[in-house]
Amino acid sequence: NSTPLPRAIARSSQQFPRLCTTREALLTKECCPLWEGDGSACGARSGRGSCEDAAVSDQPDGPQYPFSGLDDREKWPLVFYNRTCQCAGNFMGFNCADCKFGYFGENCNERRETLRRNIHHLTRSERNRLVSYLNLAKQTVSRDYVVATGTYREMGNGSSPMFADVSVYDVFVWMHYYVSRNALLGGPGNVWPDVDFGHWAPAFSPWHRVYLLHWEHEIRKLTGDTSFSIPYWDWRDAQGCDVCTDDLMGARSRQDPSLISPGSVFSSWKVLCSQAEVYNTRGVLCDASEEGPIRRNPGNHDQNLVERLPTSAEVEFTLSLPNYDTGAMDRTANMSFRNTLEGFGDPRTGLGSSSRLGMHAALHVFMNGSMSSVQGSANDPIFILHHAFVDSIYEQWLRRHRPAPSQYPESNAPIGHNGDYHMAPFLPLHRNKEYFISSKELGYEYSYLLNANQRFAESMRPFLEEIQDVWPWILLAGLCGGIITIIIAAALLITKRKYKGMLWSSGKSWSNVFSLPERQPLIWGNDTKEANHHNYQTTM
Repeated sequence: NSTPLPRAIARSSQQFPRLCTTREALLTKECCPLWEGDGSACGARSGRGSCEDAAVSDQPDGPQYPFSGLDDREKWPLVFYNRTCQCAGNFMGFNCADCKFGYFGENCNERRETLRRNIHHLTRSERNRLVSYLNLAKQTVSRDYVVATGTYREMGNGSSPMFADVSVYDVFVWMHYYVSRNALLGGPGNVWPDVDFGHWAPAFSPWHRVYLLHWEHEIRKLTGDTSFSIPYWDWRDAQGCDVCTDDLMGARSRQDPSLISPGSVFSSWKVLCSQAEVYNTRGVLCDASEEGPIRRNPGNHDQNLVERLPTSAEVEFTLSLPNYDTGAMDRTANMSFRNTLEGFGDPRTGLGSSSRLGMHAALHVFMNGSMSSVQGSANDPIFILHHAFVDSIYEQWLRRHRPAPSQYPESNAPIGHNGDYHMAPFLPLHRNKEYFISSKELGYEYSYLLNANQRFAESMRPFLEEIQDVWPWILLAGLCGGIITIIIAAALLITKRKYKGMLWSSGKSWSNVFSLPERQPLIWGNDTKEANHHNYQTTM
């Protein structure tokens, strides 16, 4: 982490901003809230931004979704809003109140790089802070955002808003559900499953990168801790869920192996938007109500689908693939870095449509519970750690291959994934191709991508904290030992002077005092020796 700086004045950014969910905002299709700093829309008076028409790309999509005008995510955000804030300079946010990623301060002119660390290299206080912050986000109702519980058509085209309050954490659970849900074509059971605006295609890596950046920012805003950064779980070659402990993400319950141990705060969490089949059967959106505890039973998954957790060799093979995406740019793509990283390309051959899932998808299946449902997976806090590591692999690939911007497809990708497409359901707007860049340009780094000396220093941090914790006691013990030594030395010196005076007056020497008559042997008897030996042991 890095040295905290003054917190930016206002709010973060994603959908749906509470200020943009009124009947008036939906009917006018305008989301340009006032900035509190000067009372103008988008902070226009202060030069932070302006309310502008939302421009969308007219490039053709791939054939996977053969409909038009049926899904609210099409040509995002035009179904809900055709005017939004466009921010200037380093400003960002649905009302331009925030700073772009990597910038801080009231005027967003303070550049800073934060460090995402291996969760096993966090100090004890950092681990406690992580769990505490996660739970705070889960228990705190979001002040700035609400979630949609109905389609725009069900809202009467905006005349009857349908939104619900959820916690800060659950805003992100809902967002992941919403981007990946099936398309509702009208009526019970009438859905199109072969569509996902954040998975199965090129935007998988950029979309989740933006998702994590916003999540990180929300935690900083909630806690006031601008030094906070997301840790990652390096699952390469792991034999099991080594973050499933009560001091981290929660151990397995002894009473029910599919639940989290009651010794973890996460055992009390309730999930939402986790019953995709129920929503599809009814032809409705998730209503954001609680649906029971987090489920997790790592390792007891379908072995035919996932053999084990990914290996270092599989990660290295994935990184070696030079093309970001190929062919139809979906789950069938061969020799595609994106498709192999996501888990639908074989991590040993690179061939798409693999019968076994690998890499990113393998971890989801391995966890065997809430994480195993695409739409509901963000309910488990392990999701954040997992996707931070997936993002780090994406970052390694970008640094190794240095792709030209043109490697990201401008057209014919599955709907939602072309370069100029705005990511659903984010407000403010982010285009996919804008995040086909290094994390360092976005203000963060991964600890295991540092140089060797820096990595060693990072791995030593937890041990140094332990030493710092016991150092006062070591110092106190040393001080007490020194005082005792001084007292003994002083006593010996006084005794020596006293006896020296007595001997001097009697004409004896020190050697005479300690010399023994020759008739007394200098060999101790057996009984005496054993007695003294026993006392030595007792003393020790």
